[in-house]
Amino acid sequence: MASTMFCNSVNPSTAAFSRTHFPVPVYKNSYIEFSRYDHCINCKFRTRIIGQSRNLTQVKAAVAESLTNNGDREKKKLTILVAGGGIGGLVFALAAKRKGFEVLVFEKDMTAIRGEGLYRGPIQIQSNALAALEAIDLDVAEEVMRAGCVTGDRINGLVDGISGSWYIKFDTFTPAAEKGLPVTRVISRMTLQQILAHAVGNDIILNDSNVIDFMDHGDKVSVMLENGQCYAGDVLVGADGIWSKVRKKLFGPQEAIYSGYTCYTGTADYVPADIESVGYRVFLGHKKYFVSSDVGDGKMQWYAFHMEPSGGEDGPQGKKERLLKIFEGWCDNVIDLMLATDDEAILRRDIYDRTPTFTWGRGRVTLLGDSVHAMQPNMGQGGCMAIEDAYQLAVELERACNKSFESKTPIDIVSALKSYESARRLRVAIIHRMARSAAMMASTYNGYLSVGLGPLSFLTKFPIPHPGRVVRRFFIDLAMPLMLNWVLGGNSSKLEGRSPCCRLSDKASDQLRTWFRDNDALERAMNGEWLLVPSGSETVVSQPIYLSRSDENEPYLIGSESQEDFPRTSIVIPSAQVSKMHAHIRYKDGAFYLIDLRSEHGTYITDNEGRRYRVSPNFPARFRPSNSIQFGSDKKATFRVKVIRSTPKKNSEKEEEEEGEILQAVQKI
Repeated sequence: MASTMFCNSVNPSTAAFSRTHFPVPVYKNSYIEFSRYDHCINCKFRTRIIGQSRNLTQVKAAVAESLTNNGDREKKKLTILVAGGGIGGLVFALAAKRKGFEVLVFEKDMTAIRGEGLYRGPIQIQSNALAALEAIDLDVAEEVMRAGCVTGDRINGLVDGISGSWYIKFDTFTPAAEKGLPVTRVISRMTLQQILAHAVGNDIILNDSNVIDFMDHGDKVSVMLENGQCYAGDVLVGADGIWSKVRKKLFGPQEAIYSGYTCYTGTADYVPADIESVGYRVFLGHKKYFVSSDVGDGKMQWYAFHMEPSGGEDGPQGKKERLLKIFEGWCDNVIDLMLATDDEAILRRDIYDRTPTFTWGRGRVTLLGDSVHAMQPNMGQGGCMAIEDAYQLAVELERACNKSFESKTPIDIVSALKSYESARRLRVAIIHRMARSAAMMASTYNGYLSVGLGPLSFLTKFPIPHPGRVVRRFFIDLAMPLMLNWVLGGNSSKLEGRSPCCRLSDKASDQLRTWFRDNDALERAMNGEWLLVPSGSETVVSQPIYLSRSDENEPYLIGSESQEDFPRTSIVIPSAQVSKMHAHIRYKDGAFYLIDLRSEHGTYITDNEGRRYRVSPNFPARFRPSNSIQFGSDKKATFRVKVIRSTPKKNSEKEEEEEGEILQAVQKI
């Protein structure tokens, strides 16, 4: 029989936490014994009075009387137990600590944050969550924002996975600026955990402490750990994630819901050419989608979602090869990120969520974050909702304590927890549904006419936009601004103690409004080296052609022979169908143009949607990143247009290797 004994005074406000014992209000000269019987874990209270025999009812009466007498002098400090040291648990512990409550956090493995730091990479903290964090602790919020990478000051949105063309752009900056909120950031989960853990304090967090059971005694709640130790307090908050043991004890076993998608994720040492203008993109495809985001420090985080049964395993070829096959034919923005990521750095997990329930707790026990409303990652609001939960729960408990102090009545913890549920239930349910709907949109997305056309199946050979895509875009254009305004700023009016103001550092580019309206201006804002990379197995050229943007007055001359009049910009392509003077390439006003010089076999451009056309002689035709250019008609002089981030010099041999791998991959296409 394992037991833990506590001997403390009745005044809980002066008791101090230790790493091994938690203060439990107990009548003088008595102790509480927690016992394990057989295979069932029970926390049984046994009161023993030295030299006397009194029952438990008498002890409770004495404790209540003592607390009533002390209540006139100072507020009673609640003792709060938190199961789970993830983001939600730590933010709530911080909020409760700032309210003056005594808190203890139980976490089975702080080094891995229940695996989140390993499997899920950086986390997006959007404006609504940053504002809640400011209301909880301004200094901690400032530290988080300094450590994060701002993405809300740039263009974000949905694009077509194959063409890379914009479908819908998100404006996450304006809702934040109008309501005086911080702009959305991305931060490493491990960094966020370290900031929060430091603010909460090591004396409050018990690592290697896995809560496996609890018991609500009416006036107290006690928990038992995997190591046999027991602790008691006034409230238990289950913040132990989607597989919550607290939830299971409250409501019985309930299966999490598989989303239908498995997710591959990786972080690449890669900087796209449009890093200054684009924060994150969601690339859409039929039953698959891909997300990329700038996470700072010259790194990009990406997620590849593919609809398939749960529990799948990768073959001997590895994750990277499988992904390249799944996303074959997609735009360079997707393929380049995969190529720049080592296979062993790619992780895989199935995506689950839980439907929010009407009731979040019972008695003195409640749930928070993923333990009650685990979401799919499509809205980037899972962690944000947990932070909002943490703020609201701390506020409701403080209100209950203030009301108790003013009325000199016992603290109504049960009503406080019910108020917390009522305040959060509707908003969480709506955002949860939005996250599911986003996945459904991806699973039904069809960029182009493909199947089910019967006698018109020949149309699938042409990149004809799917009518559903056009209609859906119309409705999203109307609804998106309203949705973002509500999601990002809809909770700000409820935040107490926070003045609405924007940080001076949270400024967007002067061109942001132009980029939203004009895709051409967004493309011209790219800062990179333009290359023509040999493409295909039949090409007669082995090295990429670098195009300079430094001199608009000196065009490149493409031909089968070197031209003395263009000693620095003459490009020789030894192919039978390339004329002696075949074409010019000229840079002007931030764009490159191709001019065919009445060549015998012509010059062709294939755009991002697969449309191939012949360039009219002596008429400038603009080409864009990811286009294909073909000199002649025999495919022996075919090039892919690439734009790679401009850098004064490569920072490492690894960067050179990654760039070389990307170029080699293009040559195989």
